[in-house]
Amino acid sequence: MRVAVLGLGEAGGRLAADLGAAGVEVQGYDPAVTPEADPGAAVAGCAVVLSVNSAAVALAVAASVRDRLPRDAVYADLNTSAPALKRELAVLLEGSGARFADVALLGPVPARGLRTPSLASGPGADVFAELVGPLGMPVEVVSAAPGDAAERKLLRSVFMKGLAAAAVEGLEAATAAGEADWLYGEIAEVVGAPLLDRLLEGSRVHAVRRVEEMEAACELLRELGVQPRVAAAAVGVLQQLQHGP
Repeated sequence: MRVAVLGLGEAGGRLAADLGAAGVEVQGYDPAVTPEADPGAAVAGCAVVLSVNSAAVALAVAASVRDRLPRDAVYADLNTSAPALKRELAVLLEGSGARFADVALLGPVPARGLRTPSLASGPGADVFAELVGPLGMPVEVVSAAPGDAAERKLLRSVFMKGLAAAAVEGLEAATAAGEADWLYGEIAEVVGAPLLDRLLEGSRVHAVRRVEEMEAACELLRELGVQPRVAAAAVGVLQQLQHGP
């Protein structure tokens, strides 16, 4: 099988490496690194196309390859975004002959790679699961509606990133009070040290990407009629981490 990976950053690069190790022929393209290259050439002959960029460029990347997608290929958007953007992508790709899959990754891709659990929805979700599942990715098909997988991920993010923000802020205050070790132990006793370390380190290393994720979560909550108190607070904490002390 031939798979195109559009976006070869930390996540896309790891997925491409794992796919290659699984015996898949991988064709890569990164609009941020080689914008002058032909993105259409990267998708030629591919059964699956993985877009692993960012929500900000997801539409532009899809538009750049739309007319070159092989018929019946699966175009899977793995970017974390609001459900509305996933639906826009599905509309954009209508008539291309390719099937769209909204894919939400539920874990740190650099650490887990192809074995990162995922949710999939949209008209191409079932085929995505059939093709990628045997390669090692656990895929739960949610529905045939684009945006449903993204919605579930953002609902989860309200809790997970909110928990991370609470830990970051609590430990910042504890450090100022000279009680950082004590509070770390208290939190670790409740959630476990591995998860706590992952929450703290991930928030710092991936602050820029997670600001976008939580802004999308805020957008979703407002659409649902829920005031995003915790999600908005998480955005503030992540922005502080993004810009440093």
